[in-house]
Amino acid sequence: MTGSGRGVHVTGWGSYVPSQVLTNADLETMVETSDEWIVSRTGICERRIAGPGETTASMAAVAGLRAIAVAGLKPDDIDLILVGTLTPDYPMPSTAALVKDAIGNKRAAAMDLAAACSGFVYGYATAHAYIASGMATNVLVIGAETLSRCTDFTDRGTCILFGDAAGAAVLSASDEPGGTLGIELTTEPAGAYYIWLPAGGAARPATNATLAAGEHYMKMKGSETFRMAVRTLGSTSLKALEKAGLGLPDVDLVIPHQANVRIIEGLARSLDFPMERVFVNVDHYGNTSAASVPLALAEAVGSGRVKQGDRLLLVAFGAGLTSGAIALQWTADPALSARAESIGPGDVSVLPGYLEPVNPFPPALEWLLKRSAGG
Repeated sequence: MTGSGRGVHVTGWGSYVPSQVLTNADLETMVETSDEWIVSRTGICERRIAGPGETTASMAAVAGLRAIAVAGLKPDDIDLILVGTLTPDYPMPSTAALVKDAIGNKRAAAMDLAAACSGFVYGYATAHAYIASGMATNVLVIGAETLSRCTDFTDRGTCILFGDAAGAAVLSASDEPGGTLGIELTTEPAGAYYIWLPAGGAARPATNATLAAGEHYMKMKGSETFRMAVRTLGSTSLKALEKAGLGLPDVDLVIPHQANVRIIEGLARSLDFPMERVFVNVDHYGNTSAASVPLALAEAVGSGRVKQGDRLLLVAFGAGLTSGAIALQWTADPALSARAESIGPGDVSVLPGYLEPVNPFPPALEWLLKRSAGG
């Protein structure tokens, strides 16, 4: 099959969030902070925390299977599985390989992408290239994170921000008008160490010293990240729209990475774009990194914020420093969201690990499990 001129459309979408809720009031008992301080600086009220039986792969599999159901496809209709994540179950094998098994797919290629919070947008761009070239017809793109397991819950600067979740989309070939209109991806390594996880890689393998120093937790320079995020999100958005032949007045809804409401508001101001046409759900989930954009997309469509024919702008920013934006025209029927309701965690079966997980739930949050169980 030749892929010359083939359009690429979002045909399925889905998400998964853990049931455990960590509120700002909970964090007040753990670190020196307050609900007022967190909300005023981030807009976050609560975030979700993966339980002991949940991993990046298990959450990604549920979100992915929901997206496949919405698309009206079977798992084996998927030619390629892409998982954007900075918290894979293991350094190897890929989380995408585990997802392939969990959803019952027998034929797809599968791989992970490492672009941090931009992981889903980078995955979308990769899927688009595969489909447009004729190398694939249906691609499952997932963003999934278990950030609670690399978050220092004694650091009030970071523990207030992050949550766990997964979101997914199916991209499919189509000769119909609409679909993906413009894509822009950037990387600025000058800011690579504004957000990073120092140890656990080849440069600083795990040792007693790195563990004692807390180098396996995320580190972030907040003010530097904020300034570059607003600037880069804005420039990347405009470039994607330019490639699509669109202007900001043509955009019906912007769905940005949900890092911090102040960054989202800063982006809107920099573009002179009304906040009423920007989707925000960071208050309920916090920053879920690569899961953020697909989670917001699925919620926006399911809640009626997106209609057929709407022009959307998806835009993200993450460690690396990476940034990506997708301009597209929505063509799917939003009512198809209801198909995802029949899919739950019991419908996937992630391959068991060779070794039992060590501290599968963050020790700092063990009390949360007891509370949820009524203990």
